[in-house]
Amino acid sequence: MAATVSASDLLRWRREQLQAGGRASQLDWLLDLAGGVPWQTLQQLRLDPGRTVPLAQPLAQLEALWREHLNSSTPLQYLVGCCPWRDLNLEVGPGVLIPRQETELMVELAQALLDPQAPRRWADLGTGSGCLALALARTWPQSRGWAVDCSAEALAQARRNLASHGLEQQVALQQGSWWAPLESCRGQLDLVVANPPYIPTAVWRELEPEVRDHEPALALESGGDGLDAIRAISAGAHAHLAPGGWLLLEHHHDQSAAVLALLAGAGLNNLQAHQDLEGVKRFASGRRPQIC
Repeated sequence: MAATVSASDLLRWRREQLQAGGRASQLDWLLDLAGGVPWQTLQQLRLDPGRTVPLAQPLAQLEALWREHLNSSTPLQYLVGCCPWRDLNLEVGPGVLIPRQETELMVELAQALLDPQAPRRWADLGTGSGCLALALARTWPQSRGWAVDCSAEALAQARRNLASHGLEQQVALQQGSWWAPLESCRGQLDLVVANPPYIPTAVWRELEPEVRDHEPALALESGGDGLDAIRAISAGAHAHLAPGGWLLLEHHHDQSAAVLALLAGAGLNNLQAHQDLEGVKRFASGRRPQIC
């Protein structure tokens, strides 16, 4: 239900909500995604306090969402039901990992690895919301993709996101653990991407409640050193990649050397560590050797 409010009333409401707790960036995100007031517009209101501001939801409803977030630590993305990612607005909900900004870079990295070729077949292991699968399907509309997850809840979310962009026919959704559903693609995949769980158990236990208590541990925690999932993915890479095919992984900020060693041990070459936008080695790639 749409509503209107004066700029001065909106700014006063914002101050009152922040006095109750929480971060300004989070509240401004709520105003943007649920209230329809972009950050730039919010800044301009200070110069024009008499201006009338249209709202996508009344302030009372926005306040209820904010107070629930503060009281229960439920992520705002779950409360609002969506998450901006790259140039997409993805549906998200409890039981599915919220897409992170750093993961956006994997799309550009994948393009750079394959340039100038487009993959004939690619796969996204641990697809979650389907964010990577959706972005890759848009990048290479003539290619065929597979999106794998062991969670039926995640696959249902990915299916809705793909369908909302008209891409459900381009990507096959498969339920199972890592490579298990992809036997029919054995030795044929030109690209495989994965943002698997990679947080060590002890680190996961110390995460902020908003993440630890609400986002699925299945998508976050991966054993004592955080490498259980990456070990499984690395072990099956050579058999499932096509000759010359690439594997691209996201990992924890301190795992670069260990992940590259796992890729080397799996028989991949052309090993590379890739930095995120803050200069942290956050990604690793390796290639199945070409057949001479």
